[in-house]
Amino acid sequence: MRTGFFHDERCMWHGGGNYALTLPVEGLVQPMPDGFPDSPETKRRLKNLLDVTGLMGDLDLTRAPEATYEDLLRVHPESYLSRFKALSDQGGGELGPRAPFGAGGFEIAALSAGLVQGALASVLQGRHRNAYALARPPGHHCLPEMPNGFCLLANIAVAVEATFAQRLTERVAVIDWDVHHGNGTEAVFYDRDDVLTISIHQDRNYPMDSGDAEDQGAGPGDGANMNIPLPPGAGHATYLEAVERLVIPALQRFDPDCIVIACGFDAAAVDPLGRMMASADTFRQMTRMMLDVADDLCDGRLVAAHEGGYSAVYVPFCGHAVLEEMSGSLITAPDPLAKTIELRQPSAHMQAVYSHLITDLEDLFF
Repeated sequence: MRTGFFHDERCMWHGGGNYALTLPVEGLVQPMPDGFPDSPETKRRLKNLLDVTGLMGDLDLTRAPEATYEDLLRVHPESYLSRFKALSDQGGGELGPRAPFGAGGFEIAALSAGLVQGALASVLQGRHRNAYALARPPGHHCLPEMPNGFCLLANIAVAVEATFAQRLTERVAVIDWDVHHGNGTEAVFYDRDDVLTISIHQDRNYPMDSGDAEDQGAGPGDGANMNIPLPPGAGHATYLEAVERLVIPALQRFDPDCIVIACGFDAAAVDPLGRMMASADTFRQMTRMMLDVADDLCDGRLVAAHEGGYSAVYVPFCGHAVLEEMSGSLITAPDPLAKTIELRQPSAHMQAVYSHLITDLEDLFF
């Protein structure tokens, strides 16, 4: 079995609003070219790099249909979907904070969710050993009744609920290493014990009022939600230490049927919306760690769903590194910023501080 790569060019046609980075253009905020951070180029250039290096030849390029209305209703109420669809049909707009879309935005968002759903179902049904969904718009901030932070539908949650409905799985773990807290995915499953949600994120980045380590679920889901807020600048070694000491033990305790990665690349050192100093090798090594634990716990069943990442230059190298590991390909794309990022990693003193923070989290969680 090969690694599935789920992609559809129509997702690149999703349009944002008239923004300058995260600010609407109004008053003294001057317009700027390609101002909306969720540009299609970050993801399109990843696909282009895969084509140019030849790694795409080692993947199984696959499409998937839009998530159906029934699929979406398992996560989002009809009132939200009907408002979204109506505004989409009228040419687009904005239903929530920092979540603009153009004409046809509803169908494109349903396609994005469908790519993640298709990737997850394919792995669970044994057609692919693992899979990557190059989905756009992203989904991990979307709440059941409100879009948020560039996210219009809760892609991963929709996919998980669909596979539950098809009885393809009973226990799923979602590991979110996007630099921003995965508040939408957390909200959907917060009181559930059949989905483990783990978010590694920059503390108080976005949303600024969520992602606390003390928020560990409620009711039957108490203990099935883990937030790992890291200070700005924590860097490569801290991410690997957090995965080794916090994420992997939590996965072993939960024992999932499948692991889904909310695979954002905005923790990278040159991202305009993050300050975490990760590198392409950080994402490569975290992927290898997740593949190893998936082999141990769930016969290698692992899916990565593309979320954030706003450096059109650097995201392709991070994504290429992840897919090298997932596919086992010998084709590489050397990181042009590796040395620069290595020289900017935290000092030994600060690394000790970050290790102590992880010890505190270890005591809280275990």
